[in-house]
Amino acid sequence: MGSDAKILLVDDHEDTLFALESALAPLGYDLGRATSGDEALKQVLRGQVGLLLLDVRMPGVSGLDVVRYLRRLEQTQHIPVVLLTGYGPDHELTSAAFGLGVADLLMKPVDPWALRTKVRYLYDAHRRHQALEREVRALRALRQPRADPADPADPADPADPEEPGARLPVQRDRRGQAPAQDRT
Repeated sequence: MGSDAKILLVDDHEDTLFALESALAPLGYDLGRATSGDEALKQVLRGQVGLLLLDVRMPGVSGLDVVRYLRRLEQTQHIPVVLLTGYGPDHELTSAAFGLGVADLLMKPVDPWALRTKVRYLYDAHRRHQALEREVRALRALRQPRADPADPADPADPADPEEPGARLPVQRDRRGQAPAQDRT
């Protein structure tokens, strides 16, 4: 995910989408919108979504259904999700939401200042996490052995003790002599 990843706002009511966009506009992030769970899934699966603000109760595919689906896919399981509900506190909903690993569950109408604070933190944390993952992949690629692991004729790098078949340096005694079985 690059720095151009958007925050996807999902709600079946246009006025709620407008209110969310107005609250988040001062942050300067790229905002996308969807009016159904199906549309949200399509956008997320196309990539470049760094945070999802998702209404819980929508016709057809609910917000919880969207989260369940996203958590099953490796490429989407770490996208932070903030669920929004206008139905007040519901212990079953809260338990289900946090059981699925959502970042937060907010009641509508949402306080714009609190929303901006949460979004800034979650979006930036996700971007940092993605950058670290890219760096780890790059470092692992650099660490790959020079020999072709599929070719048994190529020996492993003897300098890498973690490589299978790698040779460790010969242990020497105090006089600098190798043990008798290692001398040639």
